[in-house]
Amino acid sequence: MSDSKPTLPDHLSSNPRSPHHVAECFEHEIGIRLNGKELHNVEEYCISEGWVKVPAGKALDRRGQPMLMTRKGQVEAYYA
Repeated sequence: MSDSKPTLPDHLSSNPRSPHHVAECFEHEIGIRLNGKELHNVEEYCISEGWVKVPAGKALDRRGQPMLMTRKGQVEAYYA
């Protein structure tokens, strides 16, 4: 049995409605580091632009999705 994991894209979103959602990547655990610090609540990231989007508390938008806050820095994505 070979455990071949797809290459993580530059821009990935956990929201299935997003055009940046790649379901095959979420079959495996994904880890994200922002400026060397491990983050566990990342909803979306872009490595080339250097940002991640994380929920801003418990606030929801009018569609019931979490309000997202953008944090900038050096982004590193990897399979955990």
